[in-house]
Amino acid sequence: MDYFKSFSEKLNQLEGFDFDGLAMEIFGFQAKHNRVYRSFIAARNIDVRQVTKVRQIPFLPIQFFKSHPVISGDEDDFKDFYSSSGTTGAITSRHYVWSERFYLDHARRTFESQYGSLDDYHILALLPAYLERQGSSLVAMVDYFIQLSRSKHSGFYLHNHQDLIDKLFVLRDSPKKVLLIGVTFALLDIAEKELPQLPNLLVMETGGMKGKRKEMIREEVHEILCASFGVNEIHSEYGMTELMSQAYSQGQGKYVLPETMRIYLRDTHDPLSISNRAQGGINVIDLANFHSCAFIETQDLGKYDQEGSLEILGRFDNSEIRGCNLMVN
Repeated sequence: MDYFKSFSEKLNQLEGFDFDGLAMEIFGFQAKHNRVYRSFIAARNIDVRQVTKVRQIPFLPIQFFKSHPVISGDEDDFKDFYSSSGTTGAITSRHYVWSERFYLDHARRTFESQYGSLDDYHILALLPAYLERQGSSLVAMVDYFIQLSRSKHSGFYLHNHQDLIDKLFVLRDSPKKVLLIGVTFALLDIAEKELPQLPNLLVMETGGMKGKRKEMIREEVHEILCASFGVNEIHSEYGMTELMSQAYSQGQGKYVLPETMRIYLRDTHDPLSISNRAQGGINVIDLANFHSCAFIETQDLGKYDQEGSLEILGRFDNSEIRGCNLMVN
């Protein structure tokens, strides 16, 4: 546990640290103290001593979070966990957390590094699919953001769409910015109504139709939302239960990664190799996962454009439907 405290202090400022050095340090620790990751490395016949560069680090398939407690250290030290959403009867992921306070503060620093102080916002959260179950890391994060906004207007909305619309009318002349963060299908439901036009409105989708609507390409969704809410861009959050860090897009589906996250693209035909192409399966290094596993092979597809910006393309065809972003290009 002293290791976790020490490492959390290194990440507190989200800058000024040696990413590669910390990644290698975490790899050495987790290869020894994470039973699931250690077994995975052994099954692949990897000699840990031969892993001397970040690009050589093996990535744990994200499915292990569904079948095993992915923990670095003594399981008795981990009581709390976040759980993923899933279709009825599906096995959900569990991400055991060392400290919820670290997660929430890290999420705040990540958000504010791109968007400024949460105290400058009214936060309206339209997250019905997440609010209707226990253990959502997204709900925990947004609830903390709502508290930090210190606004009497901030709050959650379930199916009371008219109340949300009425609140938007109330906030039309507010000098503070309004952040409307919502699951995609619910934002599309609201977009069918008569809406006020707010000069300080920021609309952020978290992805996911949850079986409520047909799947749509990102451009189509964003075009509808921009027209209805009267905004020029739709922002997006890319996060998942299995990661402590989030990436944000301020428009056009182009994501900026936080200082604690790095994404490599793997060859879709050879999952054990890093691709030299601009498109492939997403492997994530999340340094904030120092308590679980920081090296995750996800079921998502992505690509880098010519400017080096990351786009999330969707999921592999044979992957399970999961909550963070289901739109495909």
